[in-house]
Amino acid sequence: MTPIELTVLIFGSMLVMMALRLPIAISMFCAGSLGYLMQAGWAPYSSFINSQAFARFAGYDLSVIPLFILMGNFATKGGISKSLFQFAASVMGGFKGGLAMASLLACAAFGAISGSSVATAATISGVALPEMRQHGYSGRLATATLAAGGTLGIQLPPSVVLVIYAILTEQNISKLFAAAVIPGIIALCGYMIAVAIYVRVVPGQAPDVDQDKPHSRSARFWACCPSSSFLPWSLAASMVASSHPPRAQPWARRQCWSPPWSKVR
Repeated sequence: MTPIELTVLIFGSMLVMMALRLPIAISMFCAGSLGYLMQAGWAPYSSFINSQAFARFAGYDLSVIPLFILMGNFATKGGISKSLFQFAASVMGGFKGGLAMASLLACAAFGAISGSSVATAATISGVALPEMRQHGYSGRLATATLAAGGTLGIQLPPSVVLVIYAILTEQNISKLFAAAVIPGIIALCGYMIAVAIYVRVVPGQAPDVDQDKPHSRSARFWACCPSSSFLPWSLAASMVASSHPPRAQPWARRQCWSPPWSKVR
């Protein structure tokens, strides 16, 4: 069997198993195992499974990835995602399209916790999308804003993609995290400027201003400050976790649990 035929067989079998609604991980494992067995045989395959697979799971280099995702889940269960959106809405509520900009700020803040675009988009969408629809934002603007804001999850540290890239290329993760901060902030500002221009050029996409009174926004701002103040600690922990993941991640996860006095009623 030629290499091209083997490649087509592996990818074809993987797509068939995905079409049968098998989990993606199982589909990839079965397709890769099939190709390995057809190319090398059972003895090299069993030796590889016995040695290399255990060595990969035994190393703690990639342990930072599930721990960052776990920290994002803790933040979601602790009500941090809602507090982040309310905090951002209280800051940007006085501008036209303010809730859309607040969604972008909340996506950036939550992305700095989880490091995953999918988790960021799914979590913030559950909080921000109903609010934007309630305040008269068009579905086109609301969904596009949340989809674009979700990409900030892999641009800002602790980015899962940057961790994988650093491990594969043997680069310094802390330097990559530090280098990603400025581009992530530039992307965030660019998204917010695009929203501000769009709501002014295209009529009917967003209400003129937020209906809330200034003192109401101020009260929400101060109410959300305690639960949102952990964000700098999370960013600091992501820098430390790049070199000492087992030491830094449990401390960072503890910061995600909001104390009782920080809950927003």
